[in-house]
Amino acid sequence: MTVGYRRAVAADVAAIHALLQQMAAEAGRSIAGSDTALRKYGFGPEPRFRAVLAEREGQSIGLALVFPEYSSWRGALGLYVQDLYVQPAARGQGVASALIGAALACCEDWDPSYVTLMVDQDNITAQGWYARQGFALRERGDLLILDGAALARFARKVSA
Repeated sequence: MTVGYRRAVAADVAAIHALLQQMAAEAGRSIAGSDTALRKYGFGPEPRFRAVLAEREGQSIGLALVFPEYSSWRGALGLYVQDLYVQPAARGQGVASALIGAALACCEDWDPSYVTLMVDQDNITAQGWYARQGFALRERGDLLILDGAALARFARKVSA
């Protein structure tokens, strides 16, 4: 049973959403995103991300959702892997590595010279896998986020 890899199209939105829901459920979380948002931001007039699907016998078994990232320090574009997911039954078969490779190939027009991603602090298995692939901590910084009510307060403060 061969695994195929291809760039997702708008008709794949339901499969992408289902894989994202599976990934979140495994982490004990849920996602707020919807099919509508995926279609708008990934397959609308100005796509903000690309996705690659891994498929076996016509079924989606894995996903890489990526977008370009620019590093002013490197003076180059990179590829940010927002989501990388492989269903449990397909793990240990090289699918995750192939998904990253397929994502790099489908984004050649971005000319990425590096790949970045985040890994959950509690996911020791994934941390070990990334380390074996050669991923390392990025410089000395930690990724921070401002969202929800804090973002609204900040926006009001700076616009006043």
